[in-house]
Amino acid sequence: MSSIANFEAAQKLVTQPGSLLEVGQVDVAGQSLLGYVNAPGSVRDLWLLATGHGDAEYMVYLDERMSYSDAAAQVAGFANWLQAQGIGEGDRVAIAMRNYPELVLAHWAINSIGAVVVGLNAWWVADEMAYALEDSKPKILVADDRRLTTFAEISERFPELRLVSVRTDAPALPATAWQDAVATGGELPEANIDPDSESCIFYTSGTTGRPKGAQLTHRGCVANVMNVAAMGTIYATHRALESGEAVDAPVAAPAPTSLIATPLFHVTANNCIMQAGTVAGGRFVMMYKWDPLEAMRLIQQEQVTTMSAVPMMSREILSHPDRDDYDLSSLNAMGGGGAAMQPDLVGKVAAETKRAKPAQGYGMTEVCGIISYIAGDIFIERPSSVGPMVPTLEGRCVDDQGQPLAAGEVGEVCVRGTPVIKGYLNRPEATQETIVEGWLHTGDVGYFDDDGFLYLVDRAKDMILRGGENIYGAEVENAIFDHPAVLECVAFAVPDDRLGEEVGAAVHLRDGAVLDAPGLREHLASRVAAFKIPRYLWFLAEPLPRNANGKFLKRELRDVLDPGSAD
Repeated sequence: MSSIANFEAAQKLVTQPGSLLEVGQVDVAGQSLLGYVNAPGSVRDLWLLATGHGDAEYMVYLDERMSYSDAAAQVAGFANWLQAQGIGEGDRVAIAMRNYPELVLAHWAINSIGAVVVGLNAWWVADEMAYALEDSKPKILVADDRRLTTFAEISERFPELRLVSVRTDAPALPATAWQDAVATGGELPEANIDPDSESCIFYTSGTTGRPKGAQLTHRGCVANVMNVAAMGTIYATHRALESGEAVDAPVAAPAPTSLIATPLFHVTANNCIMQAGTVAGGRFVMMYKWDPLEAMRLIQQEQVTTMSAVPMMSREILSHPDRDDYDLSSLNAMGGGGAAMQPDLVGKVAAETKRAKPAQGYGMTEVCGIISYIAGDIFIERPSSVGPMVPTLEGRCVDDQGQPLAAGEVGEVCVRGTPVIKGYLNRPEATQETIVEGWLHTGDVGYFDDDGFLYLVDRAKDMILRGGENIYGAEVENAIFDHPAVLECVAFAVPDDRLGEEVGAAVHLRDGAVLDAPGLREHLASRVAAFKIPRYLWFLAEPLPRNANGKFLKRELRDVLDPGSAD
């Protein structure tokens, strides 16, 4: 049994006064919040630290290899090109592409001149892309071939938006090629960046059925990077203490070789894996799209040490019939973020790999990354927990009246600290509702045990979490309701072994109307991204059940409808 006393000793050692990761109270807009006393001031400063890794290999994509020095040259070139286009502090630049190295380089360059990254979901259809562009009003869009083609459908609505094309031989619209932009060259231009200014806008599902633009700050992103480093160091120090070593200084976790298997337009891969690992001098093996066989080949070929992905990806590797044909012994951690690991998977990682230990971060866009983290033997012993809070976040569970609850009592999880976002773009009401006196209401329901470890038991928000993608039921319902044959519908999560949850919807048609599953899915294809289209559809002859207030009884429907009977 792992000693909680050793874990607490490791926490104190890593964050003690005088240490690099010293934690104290930081003033943010008049609030005193937990933060790192020695934190760099901006994401630009993080990149400048990373350039010190020089000729060490940075990114691997297919047969391409790039060193930190190579990356620094392209980042500086693109930053200078952006400035030549009149882009400066506070201006927004959107990025829409799959996991290409250019996405990472563009992000560093934009932030390094004080401009703001607008991360667009690469799976969005044209209408969804248009919504985010109208909401965020970027001056430039950096996009790959597929996303430029999508933008071409709505381009007349954005006549002033300038385009940069990535890996595109014949762009759908006139655009500056990436290679021409970075050829501007030069040194990284100077910039004076306010720590509490916007660094990035990532879109997250919202109560209206349309995603909300979360305003991540430089201070928040830096705090998240340091939280990731702190948690890795805490667990490494804990392992040393558990082994009986005499430890009088923090034990640093080694720089990772990470497999990037999830989208970089989310905080999981971008902020927690790429940004944090870059500062540490890590090496990143990028996948264009998920394929378990390709993942195993890359793990073996590149000696990947950390695979952080949604749980279904780990499960697919562990259960793959060809797993024993590949040497996966380089892995020392397997787990992820974006969705909770099921307790059975925690044990399987430990039992079915040679040395990999399970690891998981619980987080959300609204804290720029992770809230809590758990790994190794402690995770094996507490497979239902998502771990202790990161150093710069306070956590508590509250009742329906917002009153704090004692250990073991179930309520909504709330957090406060420097990683919390500034708010939601153009949504002051949503900001005030979600962030109350500095406390972010996560919408997740859980409890803390006596040792400060958090356990999640439900989600208060009506969210579907499909393979790490948040899908708001109202957005799916709105698109279904747009069909003239539909009278009533509800969308909800259906448990799925592979993806954690799939989208299900119950539909009641108007009298005399005719509609089947293929017809409804065809209707939805032009309105929502493919991953939001319900896999399970039930067409009910009777009106949907409601409560006394007239609201549909969504949970009751979900519990009685059999996935095997769906269309």
